[in-house]
Amino acid sequence: MTLTILGIESSCDDTSAAVLRDTFLLSNVMASQEVHRRYGGVIPELASRAHQQNILPVVSEALKMAGVTMADVDAIAFTRGPGLLGSLLVGTSFTKGLALATDKPIIEVNHLQGHILSHFVQVEGRDNRCPSFPFLCLLVSGGHTQIVRVDDPLHFEILGHTIDDAVGEAFDKCAKLMGLGYPGGPVVDRLAREGDETRFRFAKPNIPGLDYSFSGIKTSLLYFLRDRIAEDPDFLEKNKADLCASFQKDLIDILLKKLILATKETGIRQVAIAGGVSANSGLRNRIEAEGRKRGWTTFLPELRFTTDNAAMIAITGHYKYLAGQFATLDIAPRSRAAEYGD
Repeated sequence: MTLTILGIESSCDDTSAAVLRDTFLLSNVMASQEVHRRYGGVIPELASRAHQQNILPVVSEALKMAGVTMADVDAIAFTRGPGLLGSLLVGTSFTKGLALATDKPIIEVNHLQGHILSHFVQVEGRDNRCPSFPFLCLLVSGGHTQIVRVDDPLHFEILGHTIDDAVGEAFDKCAKLMGLGYPGGPVVDRLAREGDETRFRFAKPNIPGLDYSFSGIKTSLLYFLRDRIAEDPDFLEKNKADLCASFQKDLIDILLKKLILATKETGIRQVAIAGGVSANSGLRNRIEAEGRKRGWTTFLPELRFTTDNAAMIAITGHYKYLAGQFATLDIAPRSRAAEYGD
């Protein structure tokens, strides 16, 4: 017997739907919202309105590409949170309506859990390497930075997290200060490849244990640029690539210092990364280099699975279906993060 899951993702500004048969991907459709670029960030009201326009055609296209109908679907998995409440309401309401109309069970998914389990989405004709349990996952995005111990698909333990800002916010702040546009992370990454990462240094935090902090390094960059531009108005334009390379290196140093410590404390050598920042080429290269040096088995997600996507929601729904973890139709979305599996 095969299990077919329809996944729906609407946590921020991308509307996505995917169909999985067991753990194999049949389709993964996404509609992005370009309107936010002109504002330098996501506008929640505009995002929720765009989801209302996009969600029906996106779901319809996902089913069509997969070659299935709702009669073939065993359950609908949807993102409950965390995310923008208005965006989550659109996805949750649509899921409930579709479930009522087709008499299908629904499964609520923690968005962060989905990012981690994206490593288990399989694609026909690919190698499809998956971590074995237990493994450590460095979850890095615009809203979250965590080191998570994963004991099985439904049991997670947060070993460390940011006490203030996420690493993705630090990348975005760097881009904003340098006038690089939105979203800034990919631009910083591209410029960093052309720069000298040893040219500049910024203040790094000294946080005990496995927790992170990124507010201080953002402030360090702000004051550094203020002082240098006061001395030379053309400083920024002349040093963009070196600034991006140096700032990116320092951020990655902070991330890896705690990840290395976590592997030492737990003895776990299976190491994965997930989330939007896991698309950063500098981080991906450093993780692989550290893995070779320290005897880790490393796992990098496909780039298309680093951003918010419904395939990760569907794979989480697959495992929750097998565990009998279904939601009721009175469930409400929540914007803030909850414990994994809660």
